[in-house]
Amino acid sequence: MRGTLLNTATVAAGAGLGMALGNTIPGAMKEIILAGLGMVTFGLGLKLFLTSNRVMIVAGAIALGGALGVLLGIAAGFDLVAEQLRARLGGGATFSEGLISATILFCVGPMTLMGCIQDSLEGKIELLAIKSLMDGFVAIFMAATLGSGVLVSALMVLVIQGTLTLAARMLRGFAADTDAVEVATSAGGIMLAMIGMQIVGVKLPTSAHYLPALILAPVFLQIARRLPSVTPKPSA
Repeated sequence: MRGTLLNTATVAAGAGLGMALGNTIPGAMKEIILAGLGMVTFGLGLKLFLTSNRVMIVAGAIALGGALGVLLGIAAGFDLVAEQLRARLGGGATFSEGLISATILFCVGPMTLMGCIQDSLEGKIELLAIKSLMDGFVAIFMAATLGSGVLVSALMVLVIQGTLTLAARMLRGFAADTDAVEVATSAGGIMLAMIGMQIVGVKLPTSAHYLPALILAPVFLQIARRLPSVTPKPSA
């Protein structure tokens, strides 16, 4: 758990610093910072999407995952939790956006899964240490513009990464399947790209709807592997 504790601390420290600086940054400058951060997030999401060339599997996972997310009320559940936290801890109009965006940004990606598994099984925190540095830096700018929701996302990092660390032995087989990790990462990239577009003001459904795609993408890959391959017969 050392890596997760470090990651939680850096996100909290970065967000705290960002909130302190936020009051000193003019509104117009905040918009510039937020737009730049949004485009970087979009670029990161696009890069993660391109890690896999199994586009149809990812597309199916995103489509069905979004429908499943709506049926399960995942986004509504996130909003309810965010609103309860905002009511108890205080926060502005961007609290929910900051909490949800930061949580997905900090917890979706191969570094999260691989880092937690290495932390648990090998006692190595180097990967999570690098991630911690990156997340803490991003948290400064996100909290400066989106406020206290980013600070609370540190708690979500602790819960999600802590759970992955404790479940590492069960996830070891999945992590060893590079294709499965790639399609899950690619689906996560779509969500990050959506967050980036939302940060710059593009109206889209909340990316939380699509969280089931992270599970469906590897499942669809396993189904595709079991389908009989069709090879053309040689011409006479």
